[in-house]
Amino acid sequence: MKPLFLTPDENENKISAMISFFSVLIAGAKKLSMQYFKNIIPALLLITVLQINAQPKYAMVIHGGAGVMSEEKMSREARTEYEAKLKEALELGDKMLNEGATATDVVVKVINILEDSPLFNAGKGAVFTHDGKVELDASIMDGKTLNAGAVAGVRDIKNPICAAREVMLNSEHVFLSGKGASEFVKKQGLEIVPNKYFHTKARKESLEQLLKKERTRTNNDNTGTVGCVVSDSHGNLCAGTSTGGMTNKRYGRIGDTPVIGAGTYANNKTCAVSCTGHGEYYIRLGFARDISALMEYKNLTVQDACKTEIAKLTELNGTGGVIAIDRLGNIAMEFNTSGMFRGFIKSTGEKEVAIFK
Repeated sequence: MKPLFLTPDENENKISAMISFFSVLIAGAKKLSMQYFKNIIPALLLITVLQINAQPKYAMVIHGGAGVMSEEKMSREARTEYEAKLKEALELGDKMLNEGATATDVVVKVINILEDSPLFNAGKGAVFTHDGKVELDASIMDGKTLNAGAVAGVRDIKNPICAAREVMLNSEHVFLSGKGASEFVKKQGLEIVPNKYFHTKARKESLEQLLKKERTRTNNDNTGTVGCVVSDSHGNLCAGTSTGGMTNKRYGRIGDTPVIGAGTYANNKTCAVSCTGHGEYYIRLGFARDISALMEYKNLTVQDACKTEIAKLTELNGTGGVIAIDRLGNIAMEFNTSGMFRGFIKSTGEKEVAIFK
């Protein structure tokens, strides 16, 4: 995929070519004694260069979880519903970025859309614990400052990604959990809801089937996380991830999503990363940070780094996916399952929403 942003050398070459082109026109105008033409060409050149520099350049990638998905078994109605929600999230991000919003603001607002939808395993519609409750995790990281925030095991925060941002911006800490996290965000004025707000019939039935041993655990019980990575018009990166974790999880289990460097990572020097999958494997690999390290120390592209890390995941018999973006707007959407809800949009007009391989 072509880079979204021109490198300094490429930008200089492009402008030099334009100058050469207009110089030829001016020379032709002199021979024809076209004074008006000679006067207007430099002005056109200046306007064109200013327009190139003024155009906002940005890109965004989202995911709604990776897992075992069958194109034949998914109904047309369900597929349409998922695609519509992904498009809604992309369109909001596109609008915000075009208006100059920061990567951090876009990541939060886009993930809010996915958290508020019962389709995904984050916020409303998240999976149940063994005890019949919903416990949520989220994290966010700013690639410019390397500041980060995360919450884990929260039961009453309507939008956990907002809580993660509050931890990042308004506390001296990076990681808060449980009741302490809820107490902190209440003081920040975030919306608190009863645990029943997150419940859905489909997730409840899924837990009951496992408890009654009417079905065995599948990879889909470990997936469904949502995430967003952004490269904004200011040249900054941000990554955010939010999840309900694993169906039937016990003992306060926490996966990779709120662990900076495992499920989420961002650094303007390399990339922004958001993961989805069986979290224990992502933690063991330091998955998200390792992608950045492969780019920083081995000079891999963002796509090659993600493919390399997914190969490591596969070697451990782990399953899942990852989205990433670098500072030039190059993107990656890699997974080793049969599908991953995903999409991207760029200031160039390129965009895509996909589910299956």
